[in-house]
Amino acid sequence: MLTTAGLALALLVGSPRLARAQKVRQPIDGGQPAAGTAPRPARLQPLFGGLSPAQATAAYGAPKLEAVAKSFASKEEASAFFATKGFEYLSENQPDTATSRFNLAWLLNPRNADAYRGLGVVASSQPTPDASIALLQQALAITPTNSLVLSDLGTSHLIRYGTGKKKRDLTTGLDLLQRAVAADATNANAWQQLARGYYYQEKYPEAWEAVHKGQALSTASIDFGLVSDLLAKQPDPQGKFK
Repeated sequence: MLTTAGLALALLVGSPRLARAQKVRQPIDGGQPAAGTAPRPARLQPLFGGLSPAQATAAYGAPKLEAVAKSFASKEEASAFFATKGFEYLSENQPDTATSRFNLAWLLNPRNADAYRGLGVVASSQPTPDASIALLQQALAITPTNSLVLSDLGTSHLIRYGTGKKKRDLTTGLDLLQRAVAADATNANAWQQLARGYYYQEKYPEAWEAVHKGQALSTASIDFGLVSDLLAKQPDPQGKFK
């Protein structure tokens, strides 16, 4: 079973670009306050806790937002800058600061897919991947052929399949991951997660093939838990894992 811990490892593998390297990962913050604790500030919740852009702008302060935008050539450029900063803070394990930057990126440009994707990474800290899936779906609606978004979303569906065993999640996850490698055959993480999907389907030869394709691109992408599971079902046809 691919746990949320496995998701963390799987989706923190990526390309040299920092903003591209961040993936859906192990829960950091559940997004919901524990019983008896104060609610988290809206700025530290994805999309300001579900506010519309107009409501969030009012909460943030329209003059303050305009002042931020004036430091850049355009709101789109400002949005891209803060999304990148958000990924940097995620890499430093500062999810609250990352959330505030992604929220700001979203306010500046609600069509910035990286803002939704970054918030999807943060939301993956929750006990279930539901919130993360919802945010990643919004990112995918903006950029439907983005291999990284497809990979993140596909893996999130596999996580949900691992806990709920709903066939639709497995089917959806595999479809998204197949689209991810079709869009970018160098997405090593997508190959490894595709292997996990094939494993769930008991298609062990296909799973091994996908493992090796990911391995050839990045040894860091290897899911050794999956390799162990596969070895229990079928020897590695290439003999690289024993």
